[in-house]
Amino acid sequence: MNIESITMVELRRMGMYDANHQIGMWADCLKAESSQNTSSSAILEEQDGGMENLSEDARLGIVGPSKPYEQEESKPSDKVIRRLAQNREAAKKSRLRKKAYIQQLELSRIKLVQLEQEVDKVRHQGVYIGEHIDNSIIGYSGSINPGIAAFELEYGHWIEEQNRQICELRAALQGSASDIELGILVENGMKHYDDLFRMKSIAAKSDVFYIVSGLWKASAERFFLWIGGFRPSGLLKVLSPQLNPLTEQQRMAVYNLQQSSQQAEDALSQGLDKLQQTLSETIAADPLSASGMTNYMGQMGQAMGKLEALVSFVDQADHLRQETLQQMYQILQTRQAARGLLALGDYLQRLRALSSLWAARSRERI
Repeated sequence: MNIESITMVELRRMGMYDANHQIGMWADCLKAESSQNTSSSAILEEQDGGMENLSEDARLGIVGPSKPYEQEESKPSDKVIRRLAQNREAAKKSRLRKKAYIQQLELSRIKLVQLEQEVDKVRHQGVYIGEHIDNSIIGYSGSINPGIAAFELEYGHWIEEQNRQICELRAALQGSASDIELGILVENGMKHYDDLFRMKSIAAKSDVFYIVSGLWKASAERFFLWIGGFRPSGLLKVLSPQLNPLTEQQRMAVYNLQQSSQQAEDALSQGLDKLQQTLSETIAADPLSASGMTNYMGQMGQAMGKLEALVSFVDQADHLRQETLQQMYQILQTRQAARGLLALGDYLQRLRALSSLWAARSRERI
């Protein structure tokens, strides 16, 4: 008996080795391993099949729907479509607003033209225009001088009435009006100028500077202004040629009237120059001296008193104008007097028209 046999015997005795039992155990192990291998193979096959199916599905899922997705991307979304519609609507409203704005500008331009025409019409009437506004019309407190406002209104009506009378005189002289009819028109015209002198006298008491400066007249009329009105001798020089034919006696009377008017004008002009000098000396003072500041109110009071004389100068100048017209009316015959009043009114109208043309020319240059 060899060592292996002894070992086997000992093992059997100890119950630790049984060939049949051992073979059975090995068989069970082999079966278990075989079943495990079979299960693993099946699982692997199933996983491989699933992976193949999954890869195929994934491949089909990626490749298949790619074209519809690209088509979906090529189409604008609803949000983009709404945004485009909103932009189109906003652009349409903007165009409508622009069109309305242009129409409004055109209407404003038309209204401005109409307003300028109305302003020119008022200038023709000699009414005081806002561009000449100063403290004589609107004081420091912002109140309007009621005397000047009333004069402006009356003078506007006076211009309208003068234009109407000029039309009547022109129609009567061009027609076959009798001397009696012409005499009535001439008397009405003379009374109309008397009304102007009366209105100016009242306005001068409210603000003499307003009358003297001629703010109530057109710009071309102010160019020939003399103490708040026309110079009688200068007007006779303008109108005399329009009165021909004149008799020798009439011509001499007109010449003498012109000379006497010139002398009276010189006397008034010298008196006005003296008043200006006296007024300047009254208000002039050393601004650094204490006495100058102390006597300030006293000097202003003296100056105010001297300005009262300016009202008298305006009244005397208007009286000279009125007397010149009255004497011309006495020198001339009825038809000649009618022609003289027509020439005077037409001359003043032309001065106002010249002022409007000059103002329009100035606006075009701006």
